[in-house]
Amino acid sequence: MQEYHIPIMLDETVGALEVKPERLYFDGTLGGGGHSERILKLGGRIIATDRDGEAIDYALGRFSKNSDYNGRYTLVKDNFKNVLQILKERHITELDGAILDLGISSHQIDEANRGFSYMSNAQLDMRMDRDQFLSAMTVVNDYGEDELSRIIFTYGEERAARKIAAKIVERRKKEPIETTSQLTEIIRSCMPDNPKAGHPAKRTFQALRIEVNSELKGLGEALSDIVSVLKSGARFAVITFHSLEDRIVKQTFRYMSTDCVCDKSLPICVCGHKATVKQISHKGIKPTEKEISANSRSKSATLRIVEKL
Repeated sequence: MQEYHIPIMLDETVGALEVKPERLYFDGTLGGGGHSERILKLGGRIIATDRDGEAIDYALGRFSKNSDYNGRYTLVKDNFKNVLQILKERHITELDGAILDLGISSHQIDEANRGFSYMSNAQLDMRMDRDQFLSAMTVVNDYGEDELSRIIFTYGEERAARKIAAKIVERRKKEPIETTSQLTEIIRSCMPDNPKAGHPAKRTFQALRIEVNSELKGLGEALSDIVSVLKSGARFAVITFHSLEDRIVKQTFRYMSTDCVCDKSLPICVCGHKATVKQISHKGIKPTEKEISANSRSKSATLRIVEKL
């Protein structure tokens, strides 16, 4: 099998968990199974989820080749945001650690027919879970101009959002926008040539992907749910790839690591809030120059770690 997904900051992420034999760890974003396999090699047990059935199949094939892993992994096609229900169905009440590697996998980018990439022509899709109805084609062809503009601006932080949305609506009146190349051509027509700014479609494609997969919706709540089932002393490592998701992770961890969240003007605490975690990486950990050289997709990654009190 060729490499399905190159795990980011593998040593730093799994190392932070301080894996111990026969302890149970949750990998909410299985991908190609790189982080999970490292845990298995260290003697741990895993329960892992991924929305993408192809990821589950790949990891099953990968793990089944090593008899030492037998009986120590459970792979579930589901969204990590459903973690409490997933664990409850399997009578699991506590975890010894957890990992989330947010964002898109290398496989999803490299497989042209998934429609995630602006670098190759394919049908507009972008679904991490191919069983769901909503796709990028539906968003581009059915959403109103104001809603398209809001999504592109909010999720892509694209300043030309209004212009791009208007052009999409104008173009789809003539014919449906069905391919990544059609959409990229529309975006290019709205943007001035600026080689230093990167590919003109990057931010719009990110915005559509986030919308299609509801990547930010419920993320903060999911982080809290995972922390709630960690044992005292257990570590939780989260890798983010863009400012929107990193802001949610950073703010959620800051809230959970703070004893009092009252307005600072109040003379005494009236909220009663108590910290449930301590932050291990206050500023976030970045990949090394060596890793970035070997895997350019790691460049934007940030690793944040907390420990359950």
